[in-house]
Amino acid sequence: MLNYQQTIDYLFSRLPMFSRIGAAAYKADLTNTIKLCEALGNPHHKFKSIHIAGTNGKGSVSHTLAAILQTAGYKTGLYTSPHLRDFRERIKINGLMIEEAFVVDFTERVKPFIELIEPSFFEITVAMAFEYFALQKVDIAIIETGLGGRLDSTNVITPELSVITNIGYDHMNILGETLPLIAAEKAGIIKHNIPVVIGETLPETLPVFEEKAALESSPIFYASKERWIADWEQQNHKLKVTVADTQSEERKLFELSLMGLYQLKNLLTVLESIHQLNLQGWKISDPNIQQGLLHVARLTGFEGRWQIIHENPYTVLDVGHNEDGVRQIVSQLEHCKYQKLHIVIGLVKDKDISKVLALLPKHAQYYFTRAQIPRALPENELMQLASPYELHGNAYRTVSAAVQSAVIQAQTNDMILICGSVFIVGEVNPAYIKW
Repeated sequence: MLNYQQTIDYLFSRLPMFSRIGAAAYKADLTNTIKLCEALGNPHHKFKSIHIAGTNGKGSVSHTLAAILQTAGYKTGLYTSPHLRDFRERIKINGLMIEEAFVVDFTERVKPFIELIEPSFFEITVAMAFEYFALQKVDIAIIETGLGGRLDSTNVITPELSVITNIGYDHMNILGETLPLIAAEKAGIIKHNIPVVIGETLPETLPVFEEKAALESSPIFYASKERWIADWEQQNHKLKVTVADTQSEERKLFELSLMGLYQLKNLLTVLESIHQLNLQGWKISDPNIQQGLLHVARLTGFEGRWQIIHENPYTVLDVGHNEDGVRQIVSQLEHCKYQKLHIVIGLVKDKDISKVLALLPKHAQYYFTRAQIPRALPENELMQLASPYELHGNAYRTVSAAVQSAVIQAQTNDMILICGSVFIVGEVNPAYIKW
């Protein structure tokens, strides 16, 4: 039998993996997932779940909901993707990663199916998560879609609640070129009679959600209509937020350990989701919510969302990588104080690179680099593409070399931002940086 590392190597090399090769790995139907689940005795029917889709914010909302449910005393599964450093980050219960032995044993058991139906890496991973959550008898599992929704491998579940965080331009080569087309794919997770919470809406996407919810007789709730952000401030590496209820005008103060200002939108989505769960009979108190919000990273191991890894120079990791994500990062930068800004960045080939480059600040010093995956845009090519946008700097063959160069050149009161993709952030190990 293979050991854990050999098993991971087998999964990475044997199965088409989207994060490595892109669209060629995407299976645009649920056939393989259904076959795998049937062979395993349909484990996804044996636990309750919450299904989360969206262009941006679904990782933050997934981890935050998991932290709150854990705090409320529920044994909580969490399935997310991609991972930053360790494959096992994708499948967790109460913040603890799936055991190596389970990964090895599961892979050994499904090898005949791998040879027979040639599933994607994601399809195998979804089946593994479902089997693990069922065997571990979780009270509830937060299931994040990988891509889209309608044809995503996770879309075989019937959840307690569906959540769609927002709609933006990403993966247009697969999901469609317009916001209504992308919204229609995400709306595919709306199930018959199952309530759905919508985080952000746009005039173009609202009718798509309304139509799908009506078709499925699903009660639909808009997080931004139920509550609004009355006030916020950043203090002592926390985000203090006052939220007002639209109906009662009651105001509540929350402290968030996740510092990104984009978490303000995610907070409204989380609060409405918790409200809907409580209406269904789940028991989640205000103190549970407060504690969960305050300790998301500690409770779930969440990383890479405006993650501060050093003080002087102020150094931040953020996985924002598409037009919406980068716009939010740039908005956050406007609230930061620094003498000079240093940006370490690497992108993947299949993003709308021009839209991202057009948003980035021209006054920064850039360190162009690439993650060690086939989809990565070569650093010299990125540097050339950035030049017409007046983004200037040097190219580095590895992320660690780019980060170390930024650290050497940055003064104490400068800022270093490391961004561009999950894979760039995943290759940063703060323990190895020589400050």
